[in-house]
Amino acid sequence: GTVANELTITSGNTHIYLNHLEQVKTQLTRTPYKLPTVTLNPDIKNINDFKFEDIQLTNYKHHPSIKGEIAV
Repeated sequence: GTVANELTITSGNTHIYLNHLEQVKTQLTRTPYKLPTVTLNPDIKNINDFKFEDIQLTNYKHHPSIKGEIAV
């Protein structure tokens, strides 16, 4: 019976390799699409009881992938 309000994400080891600068520039030119909708099975009352099948993602739209070499 509750409605989600916001999603907070914390990233620890976020970085960009020098050989990925062109890919980052491409990513920054893209206009974000409207966010998708996540729907949870309303019959599940305990968060520990959720299974993959109980979560539905709808209206997800993405840009084409941006290829880059793996930097090891």
